[in-house]
Amino acid sequence: MARMKFLAASVLFFLSVALPAQTIAHAKGVAHTEQVDLGYETFGSPAGNALPVIAVNGGPGLSHAYMMQNDVWQRIARHRLVVLYDQRGTGASKRVQPGAPQSMDAQVSDLEAVRQTLGLEKVALVGDSYGGLLSMAYAAAHPEHVAKLVLSDSPGPAWKDIVHVLPQVFPDIEEENAQEAKKLGDSTEAAARAGLRNHFRMIFYSPEKRDKYMGQMGDLGYEPKVGEEVFKATQSLDLTPKLPGFKFPTLVITGRFDLNVAPLTAWNLAHAIPGAKLVFFEQSGHLPSYEEPEKYVEVLEKFLN
Repeated sequence: MARMKFLAASVLFFLSVALPAQTIAHAKGVAHTEQVDLGYETFGSPAGNALPVIAVNGGPGLSHAYMMQNDVWQRIARHRLVVLYDQRGTGASKRVQPGAPQSMDAQVSDLEAVRQTLGLEKVALVGDSYGGLLSMAYAAAHPEHVAKLVLSDSPGPAWKDIVHVLPQVFPDIEEENAQEAKKLGDSTEAAARAGLRNHFRMIFYSPEKRDKYMGQMGDLGYEPKVGEEVFKATQSLDLTPKLPGFKFPTLVITGRFDLNVAPLTAWNLAHAIPGAKLVFFEQSGHLPSYEEPEKYVEVLEKFLN
């Protein structure tokens, strides 16, 4: 009997070694609109009743490249379709009509164009950082297409609602950044790119994971002017009156040590949206999908299912 158990275990072991890792389908495409061609990529395939996910990146002014520094989205795509796209003026979405606005209405229309192009009737939106504000705006405009909403280290319903404590915690890096900006020229693109890199130095809980991320991140497709335009166009936006009307299940995620968008912001969001669930990631800063990927996948899958 013992020999049979050993043989059975051996067979299982060798099968696990011999079988190839699950291959996740990957494709790229473009959603054409009058104002912009929106580049997107998909992972996985539609699977039965599994909700498709559209992951909406933050910034503003960044492409979705910063979200692709590990395999979180490929893992989520094992059971469903996952879509990521670049917002107008960034990454693969730089073919923009001259003079096209960077208003929130325009951003919402772009997200809707991606959904329509892929023929997805209902989706789960996962808005990361600024992408959470965009996802809230989309959910307010098109609730019929939102089955579930995830707000991951998102600002509140208005920029003014962000609790931001980086200057209080990192006065040394803030001072270095100010000096570097002065040396490079306060309003130059070089100063903006240096500022982005300094910003990333401050948004992690783990110094080891910070160093690993920054050592591999490469070009994140940052377009400073786009970021400035988006902020100016949305500076007075306030979605607070819309939140009580959200009828779909909502999950609010926050890194316990997110100093860029402090957890009080997530706490207030979760209490403003009826029935919203709040999950803290105890060993994360602003990017729990990178610092605690196992838990992030587990929490998202449980919520999406």
